[in-house]
Amino acid sequence: MALALFKTPEITPPADIEAASLRSDRFRLEREVDWQRLERIVSLLEKNRPRRINDEDLLELPVLYRKAASSLAVARETSLDAATLAYLESLVRRAWFQVYGPRMGMLGWLRRFLGGSWSASVRDIWLDICIALAVMVAGTLVGWLLVARDSEWYYALVPGEMGGGRQPGADRAALMETLEPTQSAEGLTVFATYLFSNNTGVCIMAFALGFCFGIPTLLLLVHNMAVLGAMMWLFAGAGLEWEFAAWLSVHGTTELFAILLSGAAGLHVGRSMAFPGDASILAAASASGKRAAQVMAGCTIMLVIAGLLEGYARQLVPTATGRASIGAVMLAFWIAYFCLMPRPRDHAQDRGDSDEAQP
Repeated sequence: MALALFKTPEITPPADIEAASLRSDRFRLEREVDWQRLERIVSLLEKNRPRRINDEDLLELPVLYRKAASSLAVARETSLDAATLAYLESLVRRAWFQVYGPRMGMLGWLRRFLGGSWSASVRDIWLDICIALAVMVAGTLVGWLLVARDSEWYYALVPGEMGGGRQPGADRAALMETLEPTQSAEGLTVFATYLFSNNTGVCIMAFALGFCFGIPTLLLLVHNMAVLGAMMWLFAGAGLEWEFAAWLSVHGTTELFAILLSGAAGLHVGRSMAFPGDASILAAASASGKRAAQVMAGCTIMLVIAGLLEGYARQLVPTATGRASIGAVMLAFWIAYFCLMPRPRDHAQDRGDSDEAQP
């Protein structure tokens, strides 16, 4: 019994080790030519030298990749030596990137995105943009009518930190003072960063809530625009409609446009899930989600610009005419960009082969 506790561990016979080594060498020798050919093609592609690859090798690239992937699966199953396994894993990973990976770098993607892909995605969801715009206009009217009927609604709609002296009962001079530009740019960087973060949160919520069939997105748009309607009522009552519109337009034409597109993107996803047509709900959500994600990526750029305009231009430009001019120019720019930018040739082509699992 005591001897059993000190039993000597089993030692693999040298014959078994030699057999495993021979099996691994034979496996590699039978396939090494294809591996080396694949490695040479991949290396040239990684060095951006596709012209040095002949047509036959280029056509054989997918076949060679699948052979290497098959060899990797066999190597893992039969527990071949670690060196062969590591070599195959590296080769297959590199080949996968060349066969199925992205064909352009970050700068190339950004050039293509701003050169028409973003605007094309926006035009693709035109119906959702029309619906979201109608809801935003209705929300503004709701806010105006509520506070016009009972001023107490103003305090329910407009957050306290957003009031800043803008409240029912304030005289014209007090309201006009809230629209005056600052005398210094000190601290505007922090203010612009805060505004960007706040507006980004609204846009993300408008988009994310679209997955609940778009209904929460519509409610969020109504609520946010009701705040604007309440403030418009307040300044209109003091005869400051033009001053307030100019003050708001500096950043509002960009910011509200971004919120509009974010809400439309969320509504696009929700509408495709509610009415998927012949496709399944998951397939419809996936297709619309890719298009909506393109729109949302562009909204981030718009929000950065809106934050800079709100934090700097609105505070430093002293006249209502100057502010309104900035807002009008930005609105014209966005409309022209989204309507006139040509569609990329390959915008509608989805890379279906990229869905294949990476080894």
